[in-house]
Amino acid sequence: MNSTIKELFERKSVRVYKDKEIEPEKKQLILESAIQAPTAGNMTLYSIIDIQDQEIKDKLAKSCDNQPFIAKAPLILIFVADYQKWYDAFKYYHGNEKVREPSYGDFLLAYSDALIAAQNAVVAGESMGIGSCFIGDIIEQYEYHRELLNLPQYCAPVAMLVMGYPTDQQKRRPKPVRFDSKFIVSTDKYERFSSEKLVAMFDDRAIKANKTSGGKGYIDDIYNRKWTNPFIEEMTRSSKLWFEQWGKDDEES
Repeated sequence: MNSTIKELFERKSVRVYKDKEIEPEKKQLILESAIQAPTAGNMTLYSIIDIQDQEIKDKLAKSCDNQPFIAKAPLILIFVADYQKWYDAFKYYHGNEKVREPSYGDFLLAYSDALIAAQNAVVAGESMGIGSCFIGDIIEQYEYHRELLNLPQYCAPVAMLVMGYPTDQQKRRPKPVRFDSKFIVSTDKYERFSSEKLVAMFDDRAIKANKTSGGKGYIDDIYNRKWTNPFIEEMTRSSKLWFEQWGKDDEES
């Protein structure tokens, strides 16, 4: 196992950081590594917002599900699906003709670009001993985050990445187990599991994680903590609005 694969296997979310700034040259390497990620048509359909203002960090810590550790993170990067730059350029260079507005397919391409770039930043940080945690709550609070981040019509936040040097306790903390590949990878076609195979999937995970509650315990935890939690209603509402804004004529926005 080479060092890159080893780091991928060992990487886990880090939410407690040392009181240590990330060196400017390492921060720049993280940003440049993100930009080296695969991108549709080599268009780089995203922007990265580097949050440096402590007041904005404090606001994000509250708006993103009241998580104080966000405000203490040495580095916060928000990856934004961005077709605004290209659309503005199309209109500038083809001003004498009607330019198609970005729509849903463009949104998904830009969304994918942004996520791939964010993961590149994670891998780069990990290689330098810098921990990270994805914050999905940036998708919520559509109106608030759109204004806070000054996002125009054809921009939407995809992921917020908080980064810093992990404390010794965080380094020692075990990584949560993942599903075995036999339950994730199928050949040629999607495999819809039988009830028996679903039970085997979650029981296997419980055994590897030393959970006495068994597979049902995993299901009940996610059902109560994620699936039926009120936050998902807000995420659904905001996600719909982020998506729909791309489908409007730009004159309507």
